[in-house]
Formats: sequence, C-alpha cells, structure tokens
Amino acid sequence: MKHFNLSEWAITHRALVLFMILLIGAAGLFSYYKLGRAEDPSFTIKVMNIHVGWPGATAPELQTQVVDKIEKKLQDLPHLDRVTSYTQPGTAFIQVNLSDTTPPKKVKDLWYQARKKVGDIRADLPAGITGPNFNDEFGDVYSALYMMTADGMSLAELKRLAEDIRQRLLRVPGVNKADLIGVQPEKMFIEFSHAKLATLGITPQQIFDSVARQNTVSAGGSVDTSADRIHLRV
Repeated sequence: MKHFNLSEWAITHRALVLFMILLIGAAGLFSYYKLGRAEDPSFTIKVMNIHVGWPGATAPELQTQVVDKIEKKLQDLPHLDRVTSYTQPGTAFIQVNLSDTTPPKKVKDLWYQARKKVGDIRADLPAGITGPNFNDEFGDVYSALYMMTADGMSLAELKRLAEDIRQRLLRVPGVNKADLIGVQPEKMFIEFSHAKLATLGITPQQIFDSVARQNTVSAGGSVDTSADRIHLRV
C-alpha cells in the first residue's frame, strides 16, 4: 500500500499550492490591517474598595456590626469571585473582586448594584459610622496635566476660572473625566482678643455659634397666591 507523500503531491499540484499560499498570505495581510490598535487601549479593573469608619469602635465591634453585614449582602452580587476585608479599630476596608470571566461591559452595572445593595442596609448599620465610601476608578488615567497661574487674581477667582475650563473640557469628545487638583478651600479666620472678650462677658463659643447661625436656613412656610406659591425662609 502506497503512503500519501505530501512533498510529491505539492510538486505535482504546483498551481493549487501556489494559490493556497497566496490565499493564506492575503488573509493574513487583511487580518493585520483589521487588527484593533489604540494608543491608549482601554482596560477594565474588576476590583472595588469600600471604606467604612466608626470612630471609637474596636475591631471586633466593627467586624460584627458593620463588615459582616456588608459582606453578607454582597454575596448576592452576580459574577462575584471573593470578598476580603481588613478591620482595625475605628476603620475597615472591604475589597470586592469579580470573576475574570465577567464581561467588561457589565462591570459598571455590577458596581452600581454593589452600591445599591450596601445602601439598602445603611439604615441597619450603627449610628455614627462614616461611609461606606466606594472606589472603583482604578482604571482611570490622566492623559494630560495643565497648571494654571494668574497674577493679580485671588485663589477663589482662579478656582472659578479653572472650574469653567473643566466644564468645557468635559464637553470634548473622548474626555471621560476632568478633575481639579490642589484647590485651596475658602476659609474665614476670626481673630479676637481674649482680654477684651472677658471684659465684655463674651465667650469664644458664643462667637462660633453666632457665625454658625448665619448659615442656618429654616423653612418659614409658604404663601399661596393666585399665580404661584412663594416659599419663605427665615
């Protein structure tokens, strides 16, 4: 019985072999030009961090009354791989990991579900905790940094100008996020003489309370007219 000889077949069918070589080469060239390329390729990190603070609480109290409840609620999250936590007195960190097979398009919706599930048990958590705070923006990168300086402008004016520029940048196609870094918060400093306050019989706390009341908004009711309703504030 004669065995099939590939070399002999290729020599006797040169035209067919040449056609197959050209066809494979053309297919490879076509695939090369259709290959996805990007200067900054997108990638999805399937990890979320949750931070919870409870000043004055011990690590066991924080674990049993806060962390365990959050972990139990997150067990219902689809595509969940594992939930790990680190607890110390006064603060706790919870890391949520999705499985590697999770479709990238579903990650954003899954993080929304995680926030919603934790929000559903917020009323069951102890009073006095701070958070939970979520961080799922590990994949965000800054492609450009701009520094602003202006002679003759105050920091508040410079901040308003930077905020206006930030809003314009967000309208540029392809820009997902623009943040302001190094913004100085506005502050009001009150200087007084303790000797003079003692003479007037005024305590520093009374001054602080008076300033705090300036920002207090109390509802004063509303007045209904034939055309509109006017809300009153005291």
